[in-house]
Amino acid sequence: MQTNFRGRDLIGDLDFTKEEVETVLDVAWDLKRKRALGEPHAYLRDKVLAMLFFFSSTRTRGSFEAGIAQLGGHGAFIDSATTQISHGDTPVEIGEIFGRYFDGIAIRHCDFGDGNKYLNAVAKNSRAPVLNMQCDIYHPFQCLADLMTIMEKKGRDLRKKKIVVSWAYAASYLKPISVPQSLILQMPRFGMDVTLAYPPGFQLMPDIVEQAKEQAKIAGSNFEIVEDADGMTRACKDADVIYAKSWGPLLTTTDKNEGKKLQDSFKNWIMDDSKLAVAKKDAIYMHPLPADRDIEVTSKVLDGPNSVVFDEAENRLHAQKAILARLFEVA
Repeated sequence: MQTNFRGRDLIGDLDFTKEEVETVLDVAWDLKRKRALGEPHAYLRDKVLAMLFFFSSTRTRGSFEAGIAQLGGHGAFIDSATTQISHGDTPVEIGEIFGRYFDGIAIRHCDFGDGNKYLNAVAKNSRAPVLNMQCDIYHPFQCLADLMTIMEKKGRDLRKKKIVVSWAYAASYLKPISVPQSLILQMPRFGMDVTLAYPPGFQLMPDIVEQAKEQAKIAGSNFEIVEDADGMTRACKDADVIYAKSWGPLLTTTDKNEGKKLQDSFKNWIMDDSKLAVAKKDAIYMHPLPADRDIEVTSKVLDGPNSVVFDEAENRLHAQKAILARLFEVA
């Protein structure tokens, strides 16, 4: 067990070692048990977390605000549109000043090409730890909750369990690529065989894919890519976990109209019973939410017995509380 977390940033999924992630999960399960039993765990009295949002949120804001409050601290919600960021406050000012006001700075900034750079620039200038609530490259807290959920459903030993990280069609907007990228980085470290599936034009960042392959090599697990216009069903064969969600063709085009046109050409990439039918009988379906019902995933699957999306959403709370407790070295 690794316990030296004080003051560290969490921006990328590989910022913590596998052993450190295991420690975080142990703490998360302990805090989850304490909340279920009503045991006091207000470890963060007088601690204040800045939560700076450039991108709207439901689960992220709710789980961070609830989590810091349950730990005895306070979360300060800050909408970037209500600040002076557009009038001259650069990452230097945000890091220097918020780092003096707050015990930690959590940021959600998903603009492609800008988000991760912004977080790192703030971290460079902050004396307080910086936490990534989602950027254009990574979504580490979502991935920790996902890993926690998979272990609850499939056991702590995930070696040779197959997870399919699949693109799915959505009509709403061109979503960030950070969730699938975090998944393919983290899951191989725990021995999972990863199949990444998407239609032409929806590839992920090459350096992230290479890092994922390297993690699979270290762990002795498999990593494969299915890039085919009709490859979703084939990818789901014998899966233990199907994580099917939409993301934008951001490495092909950042033009919203062109991206939407490309996206609309693959409406057959919907998570439905035909994909579950080729997976293992006890396969679980995961999605970070919100999902485009009956477009991205059928309501029958989303609300069905194989779906664990609400357990997954709950675990955002516990995983984030564990990180907060360890960064302040109080649990």
